[in-house]
Amino acid sequence: DAGRRRRPRRGGGPGHHRGEPAVVVLKRAFDLLVAGLALLVLSLVLAALALLVRMESPGAVLFRQPRIGKDGKPFTMYKFRTMRVAAADEAGSTPVPQVSDFTSYVFDPLYGGKQYTRIGRFLRSASLDELPNLLNVLRGEMSIVGPRPVVPELVEQYLPEYHRRHNVRPGARSGQEECSSCRLRSCLSCLDGDLDAGDRRAHDGRH
Repeated sequence: DAGRRRRPRRGGGPGHHRGEPAVVVLKRAFDLLVAGLALLVLSLVLAALALLVRMESPGAVLFRQPRIGKDGKPFTMYKFRTMRVAAADEAGSTPVPQVSDFTSYVFDPLYGGKQYTRIGRFLRSASLDELPNLLNVLRGEMSIVGPRPVVPELVEQYLPEYHRRHNVRPGARSGQEECSSCRLRSCLSCLDGDLDAGDRRAHDGRH
């Protein structure tokens, strides 16, 4: 009947994800598989590290901090707490410095206040404090590999071209560790590497 209105199709039909590139779906499946398996295999290690963090100093086991994710959307990133609670609160309330030159600025999440606990210093040096990032991967806020997420106050100081790094999900691993740790490299050097890698991933997602 030409006068009968066609009932709109509900989501979930055969063509529901037709517009979504297959590589994006596969990458998300890879992230879920790796993060889920890693949390399962490392469950005893994670429990032991959490116990050590709690035994050395009172306070929450996980440190939560706002970061900027895909499409510029903020999310809460999880890490093992590496400082005493008072020091962590003080560092969290310290304003992010105004960056006049990204070619020489090295991002420091503590802004010079390296008051680590003993287990915290070990976790930081071995990058084990970032293992709870796997929870962010399961939540869809991060990917296994991608540009490391940055605090909102620093993102606000980015030049326009730097925002391209938010075209993809941030990663638990940046993919640049084989060259040098971004904790020791200038912010511009890390941004350039992130932009190159992000452009390749965004291109792959379109083709």
